[in-house]
Amino acid sequence: MGRGAGHPFRLLTLILCLATLSGHSLQAQQLGLPQYAILTVSTDRMFAGSAFGQRVAREIEAHSAVLAAENRRIEAELTQEELELTEQRPKMDAQVFRALADAFDQKVQLNRAAQDAKARELNQIGDTARAEFLGVARPILETLMREAGAGVILERANVFLSANATDITDLAIARIDAVIGDGTVVPGTNPVPDNP
Repeated sequence: MGRGAGHPFRLLTLILCLATLSGHSLQAQQLGLPQYAILTVSTDRMFAGSAFGQRVAREIEAHSAVLAAENRRIEAELTQEELELTEQRPKMDAQVFRALADAFDQKVQLNRAAQDAKARELNQIGDTARAEFLGVARPILETLMREAGAGVILERANVFLSANATDITDLAIARIDAVIGDGTVVPGTNPVPDNP
């Protein structure tokens, strides 16, 4: 075979590849997707901007307000108890006062430990909710990646420099909200009506 015998076949293959890429590019354009091999997303903004993330933020804020009110109440009670103990000190035997003071200090430490544990639990709720959100968001991001013809999605915070056009965060939020809403209803299930 001559050197140019395979040329028409290579040319046809190239034309078919370009047609496929053009078709894919057109589909991505119609979906409003950027057409880059590498896309970026801000997972922090994606979570915070989603209906799911906003619901979690509201719940944590409400729990935080309750915890803050509880802390203020406990602090006021302990302050009053300390004041009463201080006022009684001149009338007490030194050993009796020392025993009461030690018991008060222990009470303060126990209260502080209990309230700190509640604060850590509240932080854990946020971390768990974020992990759950990212788990649900992953297949949605994978679909966006395929539709855009991209090979990878990078965390925007870890990218030194990129065009804003590669950022799909807003699009991801819209898609995730459409699929899971605020996360109170599991995808693929029907909410139970209030009245049967």
